Amino acid sequence: MLSFVALALSSLFSQAHAHYTFPSLIVGGVVQPQWLNVRQTNNWETNNPVTDVTGADFRCYDSATNATATTISVAAGSTLGIDCPITIYHPGVVNIYMAQAPAGTDVSDFAGDGAVWFKVYDITAQTNGGTSITFPAQNLPSVSFTVPSELPTGQYLVRMEALALHVAETFQGAQWYISCGQIAVTNGGSGTPGPLVEIPGVYTVRDSSFSYINIYSPIPANYTQPGPPVWPNSGSVSTVRPILSTPR
Repeated sequence: MLSFVALALSSLFSQAHAHYTFPSLIVGGVVQPQWLNVRQTNNWETNNPVTDVTGADFRCYDSATNATATTISVAAGSTLGIDCPITIYHPGVVNIYMAQAPAGTDVSDFAGDGAVWFKVYDITAQTNGGTSITFPAQNLPSVSFTVPSELPTGQYLVRMEALALHVAETFQGAQWYISCGQIAVTNGGSGTPGPLVEIPGVYTVRDSSFSYINIYSPIPANYTQPGPPVWPNSGSVSTVRPILSTPR
């Protein structure tokens, strides 16, 4: 009996350890303290994922914490990172969205409701016609991208979305690891971000990018990244952790 309990606890620990959160922004190469500039998510202790793309928690996953955060300044055209303390363990893809707080509204009071989100970066899967599929986002300790130089000055939510596909062959088997940071963009440009989408609303439960998809057998011949195209289609500068200049 003791052995069974020990095995069960070990299994639960392994599953929890394989899950993850994104509690810190990386600004100027410095990993900021956890949950300082990122709204604390419901899974800050459990690491459990979101599985319902239609629920309110699919936006910032903070219904239980009702969290706000401190807003940190980031210059347009500079590198912004999002840290994962134990690495992105599962095979899958990444999307990063942003949404500007309305004029006169502090981003701390901005829920991100309505068609206000646009994608600024993604990391997709790589396929070769069904022989193999690889996931460049897997095992990354952080994800970094260039804040578009065209992005207007203002306050924004930055939403990290890591989609794990290892058990996506079942209904709502896809696992979403989500967080929302708060930044104030300085020295911005005059671009018009888009297309704008709602979150939740950007995906449906039948989206072929994550619904009933088996990444093992048969190996998908192609993979379509979920969500709209990246704005302004300028790509990224880095997907690795920068050298830390402060301790965690």
